[in-house]
Amino acid sequence: MKTVQPKIKEVKRSWHLIDANGEVLGRLSSRISRLLLGKNKVYYAPFLDVGDFVVVTNAEKVVLTGKKSTNKVYRGHSGYPGGFKEVSFKSMLEKHPDRILRHAISGMLPDNKLKKGRLRRLKIVVGKENPYAANISEYEKI
Repeated sequence: MKTVQPKIKEVKRSWHLIDANGEVLGRLSSRISRLLLGKNKVYYAPFLDVGDFVVVTNAEKVVLTGKKSTNKVYRGHSGYPGGFKEVSFKSMLEKHPDRILRHAISGMLPDNKLKKGRLRRLKIVVGKENPYAANISEYEKI
Protein backbone atom coordinates (compact mmCIF):
# COMPACT_ATOMS: atom_id res chain seq x y z
CA MET A 1 0.00 0.00 0.00
CA LYS A 2 1.31 3.44 -0.91
CA THR A 3 0.53 6.81 0.56
CA VAL A 4 -0.63 9.18 -2.14
CA GLN A 5 0.22 12.85 -1.69
CA PRO A 6 -1.96 15.40 -3.48
CA LYS A 7 -0.47 17.71 -6.08
CA ILE A 8 -1.24 21.42 -5.83
CA LYS A 9 -2.87 21.29 -9.29
CA GLU A 10 -5.25 18.55 -8.10
CA VAL A 11 -6.54 20.54 -5.12
CA LYS A 12 -10.16 21.61 -5.55
CA ARG A 13 -11.11 24.58 -3.42
CA SER A 14 -14.76 25.04 -2.57
CA TRP A 15 -16.45 28.06 -1.02
CA HIS A 16 -18.19 27.98 2.37
CA LEU A 17 -20.63 30.61 3.63
CA ILE A 18 -20.89 31.01 7.40
CA ASP A 19 -23.30 33.30 9.22
CA ALA A 20 -21.74 34.61 12.46
CA ASN A 21 -25.03 35.89 13.89
CA GLY A 22 -25.11 34.87 17.58
CA GLU A 23 -22.13 32.50 17.27
CA VAL A 24 -19.52 32.25 20.04
CA LEU A 25 -16.19 33.70 18.85
CA GLY A 26 -13.91 30.80 19.81
CA ARG A 27 -16.14 28.02 18.54
CA LEU A 28 -16.76 29.81 15.26
CA SER A 29 -13.10 30.60 14.66
CA SER A 30 -12.05 26.99 15.32
CA ARG A 31 -14.58 25.77 12.73
CA ILE A 32 -13.31 28.30 10.22
CA SER A 33 -9.65 27.49 10.86
CA ARG A 34 -10.32 23.79 10.15
CA LEU A 35 -11.85 24.74 6.78
CA LEU A 36 -8.91 27.03 5.95
CA LEU A 37 -6.42 24.29 6.83
CA GLY A 38 -8.29 21.71 4.75
CA LYS A 39 -8.68 19.21 7.58
CA ASN A 40 -12.16 18.37 6.33
CA LYS A 41 -10.70 16.85 3.14
CA VAL A 42 -9.57 13.28 2.55
CA TYR A 43 -6.24 14.32 1.07
CA TYR A 44 -5.20 16.69 3.89
CA ALA A 45 -1.45 17.20 4.25
CA PRO A 46 -0.02 19.56 6.89
CA PHE A 47 2.77 20.77 4.57
CA LEU A 48 0.45 21.64 1.64
CA ASP A 49 -2.14 24.36 1.36
CA VAL A 50 -5.29 22.36 0.53
CA GLY A 51 -7.89 24.48 2.36
CA ASP A 52 -11.08 26.09 1.08
CA PHE A 53 -12.40 29.63 0.76
CA VAL A 54 -14.53 30.82 3.69
CA VAL A 55 -16.93 33.78 3.60
CA VAL A 56 -18.22 34.99 6.97
CA THR A 57 -21.20 37.35 7.09
CA ASN A 58 -22.57 39.33 10.07
CA ALA A 59 -19.13 39.58 11.68
CA GLU A 60 -20.37 42.34 14.00
CA LYS A 61 -22.89 39.98 15.66
CA VAL A 62 -20.35 37.57 17.13
CA VAL A 63 -20.68 37.06 20.90
CA LEU A 64 -18.39 36.20 23.79
CA THR A 65 -19.30 34.15 26.85
CA GLY A 66 -19.07 35.30 30.45
CA LYS A 67 -17.54 38.70 31.24
CA LYS A 68 -15.15 38.61 28.29
CA SER A 69 -17.07 41.29 26.42
CA THR A 70 -16.16 43.80 29.14
CA ASN A 71 -12.73 42.44 30.16
CA LYS A 72 -11.14 41.41 26.84
CA VAL A 73 -8.36 43.72 25.62
CA TYR A 74 -6.33 43.60 22.40
CA ARG A 75 -2.73 44.69 22.95
CA GLY A 76 -0.07 45.73 20.48
CA HIS A 77 3.28 47.44 20.36
CA SER A 78 4.71 49.47 17.50
CA GLY A 79 8.32 48.79 18.47
CA TYR A 80 8.99 52.41 19.40
CA PRO A 81 9.26 53.75 22.95
CA GLY A 82 5.78 54.48 24.26
CA GLY A 83 4.23 52.52 21.38
CA PHE A 84 2.11 50.22 23.55
CA LYS A 85 -1.60 50.32 22.68
CA GLU A 86 -4.61 48.67 24.25
CA VAL A 87 -8.00 48.45 22.57
CA SER A 88 -11.03 47.04 24.38
CA PHE A 89 -13.32 44.49 22.78
CA LYS A 90 -16.26 46.90 22.76
CA SER A 91 -14.39 49.65 20.91
CA MET A 92 -12.93 47.13 18.46
CA LEU A 93 -16.44 45.79 17.83
CA GLU A 94 -17.71 49.29 17.05
CA LYS A 95 -14.83 50.36 14.78
CA HIS A 96 -13.47 47.17 13.15
CA PRO A 97 -15.65 44.10 13.86
CA ASP A 98 -13.93 42.09 11.13
CA ARG A 99 -10.55 42.35 12.88
CA ILE A 100 -11.89 40.53 15.95
CA LEU A 101 -12.66 37.41 13.95
CA ARG A 102 -9.51 37.65 11.82
CA HIS A 103 -7.35 37.92 14.96
CA ALA A 104 -8.97 34.88 16.56
CA ILE A 105 -8.63 32.76 13.42
CA SER A 106 -5.06 33.88 12.84
CA GLY A 107 -4.14 32.70 16.32
CA MET A 108 -5.53 29.24 15.56
CA LEU A 109 -3.55 28.73 12.35
CA PRO A 110 0.01 27.37 12.55
CA ASP A 111 2.79 29.94 12.23
CA ASN A 112 4.49 28.91 9.00
CA LYS A 113 4.86 30.05 5.39
CA LEU A 114 1.34 28.88 4.49
CA LYS A 115 -0.43 31.12 7.02
CA LYS A 116 -0.56 34.24 4.83
CA GLY A 117 -2.14 32.38 1.91
CA ARG A 118 -4.69 30.73 4.16
CA LEU A 119 -5.73 34.06 5.64
CA ARG A 120 -6.08 35.48 2.12
CA ARG A 121 -8.81 32.91 1.46
CA LEU A 122 -10.77 34.18 4.48
CA LYS A 123 -13.35 36.79 3.47
CA ILE A 124 -15.06 38.59 6.37
CA VAL A 125 -18.10 40.73 5.59
CA VAL A 126 -19.70 43.17 8.00
CA GLY A 127 -23.45 42.97 7.51
CA LYS A 128 -25.64 40.58 5.59
CA GLU A 129 -24.48 41.65 2.09
CA ASN A 130 -22.40 38.96 0.39
CA PRO A 131 -20.22 40.15 -2.51
CA TYR A 132 -19.02 36.56 -3.12
CA ALA A 133 -22.49 35.08 -3.73
CA ALA A 134 -21.64 34.03 -7.30
CA ASN A 135 -18.89 31.70 -6.02
CA ILE A 136 -21.00 29.92 -3.40
CA SER A 137 -23.51 27.29 -4.44
CA GLU A 138 -26.58 26.56 -2.33
CA TYR A 139 -25.35 23.29 -0.80
CA GLU A 140 -22.10 24.73 0.59
CA LYS A 141 -23.74 27.09 3.08
CA ILE A 142 -23.03 26.16 6.69
